[in-house]
Amino acid sequence: MQISRRTLLGTAPAVMVTLTRQQGLAAEGGEVPVRTITRGPRHHWFAYYDKLQFDPRIRYCLGNAVDFEHRSPTADDRIEVGMVDLNDGDRWITLGHSQAWGWQQGCMLQWVPGSESQVIYNDREQGGYVARLHDVATGTTQTLPRAVYALSPAGRHAVATDFRRINELRPGYGYSGLPDPWTDQAAPQQVGLERIDLTTGDVTMLVSLADILDVPYPGGFGEGKHWFNHLLVSPDGQRTIFLHRWQRKGGGWFTRMFTIGLDGSGLREINPAAGMVSHFIWRDPEHILAWTKHPELGNCFCVLEDAVDGRIDAVGRDVMPKDGHCTYLPGNAWIVNDTYPQGPERLQTVYLYEVASGRRLDLGSFASPEEYRGEWRCDTHPRHSPDGRLICIDSPHNGQGRQMHLLDISALVG
Repeated sequence: MQISRRTLLGTAPAVMVTLTRQQGLAAEGGEVPVRTITRGPRHHWFAYYDKLQFDPRIRYCLGNAVDFEHRSPTADDRIEVGMVDLNDGDRWITLGHSQAWGWQQGCMLQWVPGSESQVIYNDREQGGYVARLHDVATGTTQTLPRAVYALSPAGRHAVATDFRRINELRPGYGYSGLPDPWTDQAAPQQVGLERIDLTTGDVTMLVSLADILDVPYPGGFGEGKHWFNHLLVSPDGQRTIFLHRWQRKGGGWFTRMFTIGLDGSGLREINPAAGMVSHFIWRDPEHILAWTKHPELGNCFCVLEDAVDGRIDAVGRDVMPKDGHCTYLPGNAWIVNDTYPQGPERLQTVYLYEVASGRRLDLGSFASPEEYRGEWRCDTHPRHSPDGRLICIDSPHNGQGRQMHLLDISALVG
C-alpha cells in the first residue's frame, strides 16, 4: 500500500493516546493505564529495548508480525514489517517483509533518527544479509549492502557485525539461512565491528575479532570461538559500544565491554576486571548504565565512565537487584526497566526508577506462560516514546500470544 505523505504524516501535533485501565496487571506501587494495540490471530512484537519504535510525532508505532511461535525461525520463515497507527483505531499498516530476523531483536526494525518518514530493517537477498531503508510516506525503498545493528543519533551511520556468526554462537540473536563462512576460525580477521554510511553504503571495518585478541585477558582466551554482540552508538554519535564474547569451556561465555570511536580510534575496555556485562544503555556521551560486576558490591546496575580506569558507581542496588532491559527517559531523571519472569505465575514487572530519590514505581506485572522460554521467550523490552510519556512492551499475558501494549506513565513523570 502506498500512502501519500500528507495522508500518512498529517498536520496535527503528536497524537494524544487514550488508554484504559486493565484489571489484574498492577504490581506494588500502583497501576497505569494500558492499551493493547495489536491483536491475534497473528503474533506481534517489536523486540529490543534500545531502538526507536515511535516516530517523532508519536503517531506510529513500529512492529513485526508472524504466524507462529515457540520454535526457532528457519531460512524460509518470513515476518511482516509494519506499524500501528495510534491515531486511527490502532490500524496495522504493512511496510514490507523480512527473512533476516530472530525472536530477541527482530529484524532490527527502527525509525531512522531525525526522520519523520524513514525506517530501516534487515532482510536477506542473493546470499547475503542487507538492510532496507524504507520511506513510509512514499513507499520507496533503498537497499544497503550490510544488515545493520544500531544507528547513530544523527541518522547518518550505522554499526554492524556478522549475523551469520552470531546465529551460530548465540541463537536467537542472529539470523537463519546463511552459514558462517569462517566457522573453523576462532577469531577471523574478516569479522568484526563495521561502520556503514547510510547515504553511500560504504562499509569500513573499525575493529576485527582478530584485532580484539591483542587486548589481553587474564587467564587467556582458551580455544573457544569469538563474536561481537550488542552494538549501540553514543548520544553524540562519536563512539560506539560493543560486547566481545567467547565460548567458555563447558558452556556459557565470557564477556568484555569495549567502546571505540566511529572513526576507528580510541579503542578502550570498560570495567576490565568485571568479566561479566549484560544489558546496558548510554546515559550520556561519557557514561554507560550497565548490569555488570562492581569491584566491591558484586553484580548490580552501575554507571560506568567511558574512560580508561573510569569511575564505577552502583545504581539502585536495593530496588533494582536483578538484571533487566534498562533505558533512560528523556532528561535522564528516570530509568525504565523490567524483570524476567518471577514466581510461580512467571510475572514480568515493568517499573520506573527515579534517579534523584532512589524510589521504584512498579507499573505492572505481566504473566509469561511456561512455553515462553529460552530462545523464543517474550521479554517485555520496554521502549519509551520521544516525549517519555508512553512505554510500549511486548507481552503474551492476555492469551493472544505475544502482542504489543502501551502503558501511559504521563501522570507519574509529568
